[in-house]
Amino acid sequence: MLFLFLAQTPAASPSGAGSGLLGMLPFVFLIVIMYYVMIRPQMRRQKEQARLVSALKTGDRVVTSSGIHGLISNVKETTVIVKVADNVKLEMEKTAVTNVVKTNGPSQS
Repeated sequence: MLFLFLAQTPAASPSGAGSGLLGMLPFVFLIVIMYYVMIRPQMRRQKEQARLVSALKTGDRVVTSSGIHGLISNVKETTVIVKVADNVKLEMEKTAVTNVVKTNGPSQS
């Protein structure tokens, strides 16, 4: 019975070298599409976040990743001190700052 099935299978035809490359073409397109849809926008967001963190200065109103709104009262090398209320200051990492709401000049209190 097995011999009948083997006898009915078509003979293997020699394939050219180009057919292997054409078979890989959909995978190459998939990788390119994933780069433009997923990887590139993420890299752009990381660069924008790094630019925001490096531009932090005293007097900026910021929002942190945990949702805390405050005013930067001091900028250190890797941390910032954020004033959230009268006599309440929090020291947090610069990377926790996600948004600068508005840049103010010197305090007018």
